[in-house]
Order: sequence, then C-alpha cells, then structure tokens
Amino acid sequence: MNLELSQTEENYLKAIFSLSLSRSKSVSTNAIAEKLDTKASSVTDMVKKLSEKKLIDYKKYQGVSLTEEGKKRAVKIIRKHRLWEVFLVKHLDFNWDEVHEVAEQLEHVKSIKLTNELDRFLEFPTHDPHGDPIPDADGNIDHHIDVMLASLHKNETCVVLGVKDSSPSFLKYLDGHEIKLGSEIIVLEKEEFDNSMQIQIADRKISISQQITKNLFVKKLGK
Repeated sequence: MNLELSQTEENYLKAIFSLSLSRSKSVSTNAIAEKLDTKASSVTDMVKKLSEKKLIDYKKYQGVSLTEEGKKRAVKIIRKHRLWEVFLVKHLDFNWDEVHEVAEQLEHVKSIKLTNELDRFLEFPTHDPHGDPIPDADGNIDHHIDVMLASLHKNETCVVLGVKDSSPSFLKYLDGHEIKLGSEIIVLEKEEFDNSMQIQIADRKISISQQITKNLFVKKLGK
C-alpha cells in the first residue's frame, strides 16, 4: 500500500502499537490521549482518519486496534527511531537521556535505503541504548520478556536489560546511581510495607523505591 502519512499520523500508529503491547484488548482513546498528551476530541478525529485509511480498526466505545498494515507501518517507524538512537549515542556522543527527542524527528525520514544503510553502518544492532529491541528489515521484533526488578525477592540476582520509562528524568536518576544496561544487581532487602529495595551494584549498596523497580527490565541469574 503506497500511502503517504503525516508525522502526526505516524506518531499515532506508534503510540497505539506501544500501548497494545501491555493490553490484551483494544486500546482506549483516553489511553492514546494520555500517551500523546493531547485532547480526547483530537484523538477521536485522528482515529476516524486512520480507520478510513484501513490502518486501524475502531469501534465506538470498544477501542482501537491496528490492522496488519497499521502494524507494519508502526514497526517501521519504531525501527527507524531506535536505529537513530543507537547512532546518536555511538557516533555523536549523545547521552541516553538526550536521544529520544532527536530520534522523534529523525524517525519520519521516508527513505528505506537510508534506514537499511544506517542499520548496516551500525553493524545491525539488536537493541537501542535503552535496551529496547530493534525490528529487523522484515519487521520481526523480539519483545522483552516482561520481568521487572520489582518481581524479584531477597537474595535474588539479576542483570539490567532495559527500561520501561525512558524519560530523561528517570534516565538521569539511573545515571546518578550508576545503574545501566548490563549492571548486575543483588536484592539485599525488600520492604514488605512499600516494596522498596536495598540493592547491591558492584561494591555499592543503595536503596531504591518501588517506582524505580517497576521500571527496570531484568534477567534473573542463578537458580
């Protein structure tokens, strides 16, 4: 389907795709409005437009889901976004908390050749600087196994795979505590009252809130 989309339309497809990963049912227009920080009335208008282009299925009061073509479009946008994030960090010395906004602009470049050459130049990375998987040229994507640090218990060990929250404030917080992709974490204590944790990273012991543990993807190590 040779269908030109505006940047706004592409942003909606990407947002719906992202929201659909954590929902078994259709995505509500309110959730889309919150994700994109816009008015519900604006979402309704755009949803109707995307439905007319056969990129989403929309039933009033039942929510929104992407069609197969809509998913293909969304994954292509995500592929470009994450490749540009890798490029900005590896070759232009951006910090991981700086790249999202710039990649939001670069992801709308239409050239398929540029995207594929960028992928080749970067030696076909599988994950972006935040640990999110990068779709390949055929649109295949391996999503995170949804294991959060919050699910671990005392004396369990894990390694950080990615972040659920990629906001600059959260990433700067992690930098301040030297928590990064590949960091090995040992859970020393888990408070029953508020699920906060005392953890060990290398030779340092720190306390972190449940808000932090709910936003770190990890892989359990050991038994």
